[in-house]
Formats: sequence, structure tokens, C-alpha cells
Amino acid sequence: MLKEIHLSLSLVLVFACGLLYQLTLRSHCFFACLPLFTSPQGPEGLLRSGRSIVFIETSERVEPSPLVTCAVESAANIYPEQPIIFFMKWLSNATRLTPNTSSPAFSLLSAMDNVFFVPLDMRKLFADTPLFSWYTKVNSSAEKHWLHVSSDASRLAIIWKYGGIYMDTDVISIRPIPEENFLAAEGSRHSSNGVFGFLPHHPFLWACMENFVEHYNSGIWGNQGPRLMTRMLRVWCRLQDFQERGDLKCLNISFLHPQRFYPIPYLHWRRYYEVWDSEPNFNDSYALHLWNFMNKEGRTVVRGSNTLVENLYRKHCPKTYKALIQDVNGTVSREPVKP
Repeated sequence: MLKEIHLSLSLVLVFACGLLYQLTLRSHCFFACLPLFTSPQGPEGLLRSGRSIVFIETSERVEPSPLVTCAVESAANIYPEQPIIFFMKWLSNATRLTPNTSSPAFSLLSAMDNVFFVPLDMRKLFADTPLFSWYTKVNSSAEKHWLHVSSDASRLAIIWKYGGIYMDTDVISIRPIPEENFLAAEGSRHSSNGVFGFLPHHPFLWACMENFVEHYNSGIWGNQGPRLMTRMLRVWCRLQDFQERGDLKCLNISFLHPQRFYPIPYLHWRRYYEVWDSEPNFNDSYALHLWNFMNKEGRTVVRGSNTLVENLYRKHCPKTYKALIQDVNGTVSREPVKP
């Protein structure tokens, strides 16, 4: 009897030590212990749930910017029971994963139980899709907009294969999206590809991948992105103008009103970095696209500026905001611009 008790206590001690070791790893969170390598399900298992929120980085960028970190954190907060999958191209290069390298952004994000980092292997991803023949022939070094075109292709393949919701890395989530199969309108009769969601193997996305290859022209900005989504939507549906703030329905696809994700249109992107007399409540929005591609001036959050973007960070990605304002080098001295 005494021997059995001793054995039981030993097993409990081993389990406790193992748990403590895992918590210690998670608190330090070096690259070698990212959730990618600790999830028992593995990337395929997580993705096959069909409920993932997907982000993609097609450059070799290692350190996520504050806006990217905010986008991922806000999604993790809004969808706590769903996996947040961040595909990163540089993770495909295993030689970059060294236990002596740490990153504040990775430490912050990987401390969240539902955030996972996955290598972006395009050859493997595009296999068994119409995109494979294009990918094996295209000369990426000669492509002017390769980072964007490869991202456009990757998001189509990922959501077609696994289902879920794709979001650009400059989209801040503020409430759950209630739709399964949807596209986001930037304007009347014009779709974006910065946010969309579908169930696995939806025929609309297969048709989009076919059209991507058949009408490939990377010299035209957005031809494989929002223009692709728009022309395919016009094939599938008889698009009409939005009535007030209601969404449109076509077959089993919802075409969501511009207010859902684009209440501030791209021509007015600076409004996010201004002080408002009365801030909008965004009650009709599920997420906010901050148009980072337009931000050539490098505007970001300024501590104490009371700009709209600072208040969005404070409310929807508080950990990112706290880390940002504590990092003097992560702020800019530019005074906020009043409207």
C-alpha cells in the first residue's frame, strides 16, 4: 500500500513539473516554443475545424508590427473559442528558428491560447488546386507586386481547403461576424478581398482560383484581389445597390454592407489617425480595415494623442497598446491631426 502511494505521489510530481516547465516556456516564448510547435493537433488539425481566423504574411518579415499584432490580438479576443492561425512565409525556413532569438510581439501573441503560427508553404498549399500550375511557372522575382499577388492566391487556397475567415493584417476585430459564406463590400457593387469567409470547398472560391489563373495580370493592381472577387461576384449574382444599411444575399453568399468593415473608406484613411470631436460607435461594423497600404507616411499610435486609432488600440488590443506605449521607439512624435 505504501509503495502504491509513493508511486502515485511520484506521478503527480512528474506531471506538476511538466506543467510548470510548459508554463515557463510559454512565459519566455522564444521562437523555438511558439504555439506552432506545441499544439497537439498540429496545423492541419487546427485548420480542419473549419472555424479558423486566418492571417497571412508573405514577406520575410520576422517581427510583426504593432498594427499586425493588434489585428491578431483583437481577433483572439473576439473569437476566444476559435483558432487564430497566422501563416508566415519566413517560418518555412527552419534555420531561422533559433532558441536564442526572442520577439516582444511573438511573446505577446503566443501567450494567447488560441493563437498559432504556421509556416506558409505555397507549393504544398496550392497542390490540388487550379493555382498550382500558375505557381510552378510564374517567375516571382520578375513580379512587381509579388507579395500582394502571392497573398491573394494564398488566402483563396487556404479558405477553400479549410474554410474559416480570412482577414488582412490591418483589420481590427470589434465584434463576431455572424455569417458563414460572405464577401465584404468596399462600395456599392464592389467587393474587397481583405475580409471574407466560407465553408470548406465552396465552389465560389474554386471558381475564383480558376479565374485567377485564366485572367492573370499582375501588372494591374488588385486584378487578382478585389477586382477578382468583384468580377466573380458579378458572374454569380445580379448585384444591386445597397438599401440603407442592409446586406445583400445571392444564392448562399452574403454580400455585406460597406459599413461592416469599411465605415471609413480608403480615400479618408487618415481619419483613423485624427482626433474626433465625437467618435463613431461603429455599431454597424464587425471589424475595421485601417488601410495600412495607404499609410505611406508611417503614421501609428501616439501615446496620449486621443486619436481614433489610439482609442481603438486601447479598447480592442489592450496588450498591444500597453506594450507599444512602453516602447519609446515604437511611437512617433508627430502631433495628431485634428479634422
